[in-house]
Amino acid sequence: MNGTPLFEAHDLVKHFRTGRGTVQAVNGVSLSIPRGRTVGLVGESGSGKSTVARLALRLIEPTSGALRFDGADLGAASGAALRRLRRRMQIVFQDPVGSLNPRMTVLQAVGEPLVVHRMARGQELADRVVELLERVGLGARDLHRYAHQFSGGQAQRIGIARALATGPDLIVCDEAVSALDVSVQAQVLNLLRRLQAESGISYLFIAHDLNVVRYMSDEVCVMYLGEIVERGDGDAVLRDPRHPYTRMLVSAVRDLGPSAAAARRPVAEAVTGEVPSAIDPPDGCRFHTRCPVAEPECHTERPPLRTVPDRDVACRLVDSRDSGDRRDPVVSP
Repeated sequence: MNGTPLFEAHDLVKHFRTGRGTVQAVNGVSLSIPRGRTVGLVGESGSGKSTVARLALRLIEPTSGALRFDGADLGAASGAALRRLRRRMQIVFQDPVGSLNPRMTVLQAVGEPLVVHRMARGQELADRVVELLERVGLGARDLHRYAHQFSGGQAQRIGIARALATGPDLIVCDEAVSALDVSVQAQVLNLLRRLQAESGISYLFIAHDLNVVRYMSDEVCVMYLGEIVERGDGDAVLRDPRHPYTRMLVSAVRDLGPSAAAARRPVAEAVTGEVPSAIDPPDGCRFHTRCPVAEPECHTERPPLRTVPDRDVACRLVDSRDSGDRRDPVVSP
């Protein structure tokens, strides 16, 4: 297997100009996705997760930074070269029904990528769509039905079939199960994992549900106000969070495991306030306005994402030697 990551983002920045000012949506995000693995992005609404997803697929252009896909410079690709790369990258959206054209049958919706990329037509197209539907638990009987005739879970399976049509290496799942009932979520998550095991697909998996992210992800990146504040093995990060913000997120979830339970409650009780505006983010550490253990230096010094044992953390209060010697960012109520 090639040791080069399938996807790499280096120091991605994306600013949007609005009538109220410049929204600093993403600020210096770097991540890589190995072949056949899943990287999860988690954070509150407005943290920049979906913007990173769209930057990764070049659905929007970065203000600065670099993107590489399978060793190729994705940011510099254009024309036919970009179309070839886009065949290998697909997305599954949050709203399963809304992401499907209500005027298209399943045959037309799932077959559209095959038509656009000139991969099949006629009977060959219909046969290929049936194969895709069967992979996701549907079948030929569904070919001529419309999106509104399906449940949310069935519609998301159609969305997954459409994403699989071109044989992609990378699929971005942008809150792909958040609109589904819990029991249906489990079915779709198991489907995604089975497809990965069968085809070696890589996922960039975005969700706000930490249990879902933990179940799906080999590595987790925690985002806050456009920046990654903690990154590491998915199970380790969510069982033993180091950054005060990650601890706040974990504290809101009851069933991530007993090893994290005792440490997380004080943070939840101490953290207050709302996420600051991305138009006028705080100086220094962007979390300092809500952090229960912020020190004066946190107000002025922007902490780099630095390596500590088993992960990267952007907090000056986390000791770089080992997890046992770190300054515990927890305060008593």
